[in-house]
Amino acid sequence: MKTIVCKESQVRDGPLVLVNQNHPLQSASAGRLGPVDENYPHILVERQMARLLTACIQAAGGGREIVPVSGWRSRAEQQRIWDETLAGEGEAFTRQYVALPGCSEHQTGLAIDLGKAAPVIDFIRPAFPYDGVCGTFRRLAARYGFIERYGLGKEAVTGIAHEPWHFRYVGAPHAQLMEENGLCLEEYTAFLRQKPRRLPDGPQVFYVPCAGTETIIELPDGCCQVSGDNVEGFIVTAWGKLA
Repeated sequence: MKTIVCKESQVRDGPLVLVNQNHPLQSASAGRLGPVDENYPHILVERQMARLLTACIQAAGGGREIVPVSGWRSRAEQQRIWDETLAGEGEAFTRQYVALPGCSEHQTGLAIDLGKAAPVIDFIRPAFPYDGVCGTFRRLAARYGFIERYGLGKEAVTGIAHEPWHFRYVGAPHAQLMEENGLCLEEYTAFLRQKPRRLPDGPQVFYVPCAGTETIIELPDGCCQVSGDNVEGFIVTAWGKLA
């Protein structure tokens, strides 16, 4: 076993941060960004996510049919989208489909809106059906670390309407655990608090509450990842064997 010390500020960073109206983004860093597709060089996401998203789209045979619509956004861009949608569609629609500036996953660089290729694509609600190549992408998404972030039936929990086009990168073991247990990201921490979890032959995942200014975390030997949850603790992914 080995130990690491995580500072309280690290709760706000990592690929598993929860960002919503109740938990605004507290870190200004969106990681290293890169384009999702060379044909759309202005649409950027976190670089590891970009590689895995490209791989998933290719595995689904969607290279010509699945297109990126919106990736990383600055706070200023999110404010502009909010203001324009509010002016054009009204408050009820805007609150359903657009996150408040500072509360948008797009500002993390870990979220992507995808659309099915068409001459005209709706920027706010792009079409991304459950059949055809888009359906194949959905079936593969969790293996590559992606979840449909705002699922049908989870509106009261997420505070956002069902968005079939919006995908969030969380990492393969977490995406698979959430998919298998019918969880959205808001529910995931409580699920991990119950007990450590793992997939067959996969890494173990467990939760460590933040203990204050510094939190000591015991890790097994081997590869580990520690991510803040932007709430009150850390999610640990351990590929080694725990004692």
